[in-house]
Amino acid sequence: MNPSHITVNGVNKIFKTGGNEVVALKDITLEIPQGQFVCLLGPSGCGKSTLLNAIAGFALPSSGTIVADGQLVTGPGPERGMVFQEYALFPWMTVEKNIAFGLEIKGMAQAQINAKVDQLLGMLSLSDFRHRFPKDLSGGMRQRVAIARVLALDSPIMLMDEPFGALDALTRRNLQDELLRIWAELKKTIIFVTHSIEEAIYLADRIVVMTYRPGTVKRDLMVDLPRLRDPSAAAFNTLKRELGQLVMEEQQRHHTDELRMAAVD
Repeated sequence: MNPSHITVNGVNKIFKTGGNEVVALKDITLEIPQGQFVCLLGPSGCGKSTLLNAIAGFALPSSGTIVADGQLVTGPGPERGMVFQEYALFPWMTVEKNIAFGLEIKGMAQAQINAKVDQLLGMLSLSDFRHRFPKDLSGGMRQRVAIARVLALDSPIMLMDEPFGALDALTRRNLQDELLRIWAELKKTIIFVTHSIEEAIYLADRIVVMTYRPGTVKRDLMVDLPRLRDPSAAAFNTLKRELGQLVMEEQQRHHTDELRMAAVD
């Protein structure tokens, strides 16, 4: 196995709201090797995005430690690139300027910036859209730009928070295939949050199923299916049923909790 690229050790996260404490994460421990594609799966409220934000350095743990690319995580860092569901593009910048922005901040020479931007425009089929503004692009194209902007910084770790969740099914599958191609080519370590069981099986080397609050690791399993994966295949659907049962158990706990809280009110 490759050396650990991300180590999450005994992580807890507690939010304080109105004098109450909400335990979002409880005793999360994970070792993620370099180059592995990991999906965090579970229903809303299970702490998937909270864990991702902790790894990104946006929301530090209440206790426990996270080490990424050999560095203790104490805040955001260049070794961890983040792709959000909402694209997070600068609307006043063209596609090429959005991609170049981080490189300009780093002080890279203009010739190097131009070469890198050209490479990424080609890699993500954006060359014909380089002078467009985000408002003139489809959702799928905007997400391609967001991915290209992270890739421009050459971060060895990519963190992705339901990046395809707002897209139609066809665009979503196309971008899933693009992401797998890029991952195979660039050997990035990817942690990808999703609530879609099929998406997790289609993409991941490994799926971490999380429990409803407090978020803990319910199941950590390797996806032993050849790529590219066929969602109609028997083995794919056997795993889909197994994961579906695990997620539905947590969804039911969520529903029961909501009913109990409503009864108290």
